[in-house]
Amino acid sequence: QVRLVESGGGLVQPGGSLRLSCEASVYIFSMDSMGWYRQAPGKERELVAEITPGGVTNYADSAKGRFTISRDANKYTIYLQMNSLKPDDTAVYYCNAKTLGGTYWGQGTQVTVSS
Repeated sequence: QVRLVESGGGLVQPGGSLRLSCEASVYIFSMDSMGWYRQAPGKERELVAEITPGGVTNYADSAKGRFTISRDANKYTIYLQMNSLKPDDTAVYYCNAKTLGGTYWGQGTQVTVSS
């Protein structure tokens, strides 16, 4: 069983930045991958970014050049640095972990981009 706890969401103006954090209950290098997904009202949940234990990253086209996924293995934590935020980035952001035993989700953190 893996527990994921997100933090760092909030209200930000267009063009602003936020950093999301996701703390896992187990060593993050034991996962096949970890990542961030988001779900806007009325839309399906979509991948934002993911990272493997080897450090390979994958970004949605909408995130490339603006968002950066990173990790701190000592803190069992991954991060999503989001810059140049747009109103279209407004969504609930979920931390995700894929393991041989299954896929796990955090409870989500709201990000709202509005002036």
